[in-house]
Amino acid sequence: MRRPSAAFILIIPLLMAGPAIAEPFEDATKAYNSGDYETAYRLIKPLAEKGLPEAQFNIGLLYDKGQGVPQNYAEAVTWYRKAAEQGNAKGQYSLGRMYIKSQGVPQDYAEAVTWLRKAAEQGNAKGQYSLGMMYYRGRGVPKDYVLAHMWLNLSTSRYPELENAKREWADIFRDIAASKMTSAQLAEAQKLAQEWKPKMER
Repeated sequence: MRRPSAAFILIIPLLMAGPAIAEPFEDATKAYNSGDYETAYRLIKPLAEKGLPEAQFNIGLLYDKGQGVPQNYAEAVTWYRKAAEQGNAKGQYSLGRMYIKSQGVPQDYAEAVTWLRKAAEQGNAKGQYSLGMMYYRGRGVPKDYVLAHMWLNLSTSRYPELENAKREWADIFRDIAASKMTSAQLAEAQKLAQEWKPKMER
């Protein structure tokens, strides 16, 4: 059995929404974590159809991974986009990733950057890492080691303990970017990271 994705667990912010939303969402999360993806899909789909962005993201995740439903990247993109357009940072990151990988949409680095930036600006660690790498590689944006360093630096402090390997990769690429920078550029990147504040869309 595949290890459940922590990305599915989003019930805490929903507890204030009342039992009509929180209870089925919690039941769906329990089903997902136990590997019963079909039940998770059945419970979460009505909430997604009602426009709940957390549920829309999770439906996208199920289609993306092929869990409880046949894998369908185009369908995953549809649901990620619905969540992303409502300001859901995980949906924004995931939509950006689909544009990078050409899964369900044509590859489009500029469009990927648009969505990754929205996620990164909200403090999403994966969004910050991916945006940093886009600046590092010059994909969808001009190559810019200062901004690459800034976003990679921010992501290292935001990855949870369970994602230590991803934090280590962010550290590695941040340090590689630093090796290509002047001391003035490095100081600028560090200043930008220190002054950065998250922008919440919702």
